[in-house]
Amino acid sequence: MKIVADTPSCVGAGMCTNVAPAVFDIDADSGLVRVLAEGGDVPGSEEGAVSDAIALCPAQALRWDDARAV
Repeated sequence: MKIVADTPSCVGAGMCTNVAPAVFDIDADSGLVRVLAEGGDVPGSEEGAVSDAIALCPAQALRWDDARAV
């Protein structure tokens, strides 16, 4: 699955980095979320943690990419 971070909506709370540090980081320059997973592809082993990060994000700046290839 792919994760999408809406960086302009991010408030830099860092909840995502606490629960899914292998997938998210806070950019040193902007102080906003940065997706570490290349292309937004989340390893299966991290999907639970990413779902938790989505639920905890105070700005609702994270979501699963539900686009389907046709």
